[in-house]
Amino acid sequence: MKDYIEERVLELAAYILETNATVRSAATKFRISKSTVHKDITERLAEINPAMAQEVKSVLENNKAERHIRGGMATKEKYLHQGK
Repeated sequence: MKDYIEERVLELAAYILETNATVRSAATKFRISKSTVHKDITERLAEINPAMAQEVKSVLENNKAERHIRGGMATKEKYLHQGK
């Protein structure tokens, strides 16, 4: 694996752990696609640092579990402000 990819993977993992970021927000921050974030975290990080990969995986699983709640809140906000 090339050095710059390895460096990006580790920076990405650290960012997700520090901020509890979603895949989408991490992709936006690093200006890469969501699929690249996913590949970096699920495949590449597991090769580089398996322990960190498990930590990041738990953050992403938590985000996935809460996704429907955030979506419902966004919809509620949309309709609250629509009449104004």
